[in-house]
Amino acid sequence: MKRPTISDVAKAAGLSVATVDRVLNGRLPVREETSKKVFAAAERLSFHATNIIRQRMLADLPVYSFGIILRKERQEFYQSFASELQLAAAAVKDRHIQLTIQYLKTGEPTELSEMMLGMSGKISAIAATGPDHHDVTAAVSALKSKGIPTFSLLTDLAQGVREAYLGTNNMKVGRSAAWMISKLSPNPGKVLLFLGGHRFHGHSLREMGFRAYMREFAPKFQVLDALINLETRQLTYEMMMDTLSRHPDLVGVYCIGGGMEGVIEALNQSPRSDQIACLVNELTPQSRQALLERRISGVFQTPLRELCSDLISTMIHTIEHGMAESPGQRFFPAHLWVPESL
Repeated sequence: MKRPTISDVAKAAGLSVATVDRVLNGRLPVREETSKKVFAAAERLSFHATNIIRQRMLADLPVYSFGIILRKERQEFYQSFASELQLAAAAVKDRHIQLTIQYLKTGEPTELSEMMLGMSGKISAIAATGPDHHDVTAAVSALKSKGIPTFSLLTDLAQGVREAYLGTNNMKVGRSAAWMISKLSPNPGKVLLFLGGHRFHGHSLREMGFRAYMREFAPKFQVLDALINLETRQLTYEMMMDTLSRHPDLVGVYCIGGGMEGVIEALNQSPRSDQIACLVNELTPQSRQALLERRISGVFQTPLRELCSDLISTMIHTIEHGMAESPGQRFFPAHLWVPESL
C-alpha cells in the first residue's frame, strides 16, 4: 500500500496541509482541538510521524506520575493487570500519565510499606494491592500527610486513611460462591476454602460472605477450617491432595485467592473430581482450559479494563481537586464464567 502523506492526513482531518505541517513541526501555536484532529487522522492512517505528533501534543499537557504496586510479577493475572493499566494511561489524551509499576516479592507488610514510602517524592499518587497491616496503614498515613493519596486495589488496606478502594464487592463474591456450590452439589457435604493469608482484607470478606450464606441457606453443608496457601501452586496442591485423602465426602472447593493451579492439578489426578464443585478466581489460560475440561465449575473474573480506566481517572481527579473528606469505595461486578459461557 502507498505510504500515507501529509496530504492524506490533512484530507482525513478536514484541514489544510499547512495546518498539519504546523502541528507536526510545532512552527506556530495550534489550538488543542486542531491538534487532536490531526493526531486522530494520523493514527487512523498509520502515518509514519504519528508518534511525533503525539509528543508535540504531550509537550504542553500536565504530567502526572502514578506509582502502582502489584503482586507476583510472573502470574498471568498481574501481567494482564499491568497491561490494562498501561492501556488506560495511554487512553488519556489530555494529560500525560507516567506509570511506575513495581511488584512485591514476598507479600510481607513491611515490604509493601517500604515500597510505598520509597515512592515518596517521585509520584503524585499510589495504588496498591497487598496485605492490611498497621505498618501499611502507617505508610499510607505518612504519604497522606505529604499530600500523596493512596488507593487500594482488589483487597482493601488502611481503611479510614486510604483515599478509595477499587475492586469487587468481596462479601457478595463470597456469598455468590456459596450459592453456586450449594446448588451444584447433588448432596450436602464438606467444603474447603483456600485463603492467601490472614492479612488480606478481601479474602476475609469473601470467607465471611461464604460462611454467612451457608449458615443461612445451606446449613447441611460443613465448611471446613480455611487453609492458608500463601497463593502458591505447590503448597495448594499438597494441601488439596491431603484433604481429598482425608475427606471422602468433600463436595466443594473455593480458592478465594491465588494458587488455583495447585487445586486444578490435584483435581486432574483425582477420580472424584467430577463430584466436586470447584470455583477459582481470574480467567487465565490454565483456568480457561480447566473450565473447558469441566475440572472446575466456575471462574470469578475481575473486570480489569473497567477498573484500570476508573482508577486512572479517579487518581487524576484527586490530584486536581484534592483528597476526599471521607474515604470511598468503587465496586465493579465480578464476571462469572462457566463451561458453557466460553
